[in-house]
Amino acid sequence: MSATEQKSRCPWCLGFPEYVSYHDTEWGVPVYDDQIHFEFLVLESAQAGLSWATILKKRAGYRRAFADFDYQVVAEFPESYVQELLQDAGIIRNVLKIRAAISNAQRFMEVQQEFGSFSNYIWGFVGNKPIQNSLRTMGEALATTPESDRLAKDLKKRGFKFLGSTTIYAHMQATGLVNDHLVDCFRYSQVKT
Repeated sequence: MSATEQKSRCPWCLGFPEYVSYHDTEWGVPVYDDQIHFEFLVLESAQAGLSWATILKKRAGYRRAFADFDYQVVAEFPESYVQELLQDAGIIRNVLKIRAAISNAQRFMEVQQEFGSFSNYIWGFVGNKPIQNSLRTMGEALATTPESDRLAKDLKKRGFKFLGSTTIYAHMQATGLVNDHLVDCFRYSQVKT
């Protein structure tokens, strides 16, 4: 058994190598880059009703189809491109989710104008520092929190779509606004600030 396999990890990531790599290198790491925030918003809104594993397997397809998550480009996608995306097996071919990604790119830039960056805006919901949880089992993990409720409500008020509290909490976990690695996971102390 390799050293990588012997490390204690959150059990949700053990399905396939890309999942382990995502857990080990990205999940829970604080993100301050707007383009990365946009990428996760697109991917997480596409996940609604599906598993993260399904989306992770299509991540390269999304990267290609959504202009490497350049929100300025996505915001300008014409209807003809929406129709093209509906034929693209590399992504989830749901017209409402595709249109939501385009609309959310437009809303994303409005937030940037108001707050200087999307990162400034979103980090304000956690007091500008990661929430450090101390989960011992996956059963202790929450699907939503008061912070994700407030953030989702504010995003909805601003016109964002497919980003309810559960989806937003997943975003907060993925982008390090909250550290939900189990305390016995080797990544817990690495992402803890």
